[in-house]
Amino acid sequence: MHEINWQPKFVQADGVRLAYYEWGQGEPLVLLHGNGADSTCFRNQIPVFSRLYRVIAVDSRGHGRSELGDEGLNFAQMADDLYAVFQTLGLKKAHVLGFSDGGNLAICFALQYPQCVDKLILNGANIRMLTGIKPYIQLPVYPAVGLLHLLSPLDRSIRRKYDVLSLMAHEYGVDWDDLRRIQVPTLVLVGEHDMVYDKHSWRMTLCLPHARMVRIAGGDHFIAEKMPNQFNLAVLRFLKGGDAW
Repeated sequence: MHEINWQPKFVQADGVRLAYYEWGQGEPLVLLHGNGADSTCFRNQIPVFSRLYRVIAVDSRGHGRSELGDEGLNFAQMADDLYAVFQTLGLKKAHVLGFSDGGNLAICFALQYPQCVDKLILNGANIRMLTGIKPYIQLPVYPAVGLLHLLSPLDRSIRRKYDVLSLMAHEYGVDWDDLRRIQVPTLVLVGEHDMVYDKHSWRMTLCLPHARMVRIAGGDHFIAEKMPNQFNLAVLRFLKGGDAW
């Protein structure tokens, strides 16, 4: 694998500077990271995917090198941010791969801007925070958010952590029936031991009109990082095979 150049570029969205990174040529493939992370979580994917695609990784508002702004965070706003990236780069349509909260963002983006999505990959996404994610992960989020809320007036960095973690504490306005509106080929990709309940991922797959689900044996929520060969192969098979893969 070649060395990754992590030199960010920036776009403006509603007065906030957003960072993105770009490699390769071909059909555009947009990568969206998870909660509290940044685009470097795809370091095992970028060298592979950029051989075949124009890969664009975006640091979501309040994450990585992107600014937070003054309005807090929500997925609808972050979908608007992503559309601003599309407009700035002249992207009419792209494949979109979202991991965890990035998968939730990808769902919102596909609902708000359906004309922009070619194929959709949802890795460890969910529709219900409380019932979709296993309790050992989800339940500690609520006291942590409460503590960060109390401390947030003391320091801007604490406020940033509060806004980011709060994304995991509240439903984000998407219901099961909304998934039926997503008409693009979709891959629901999870680890066998994912923090998202298996039955939750299966229900998402059944609600999405053109979806298939792939479970990577032995994997957990972080299959892109821990099992990159299996993850990358599943994604490329889907992108290259279309509906018939």
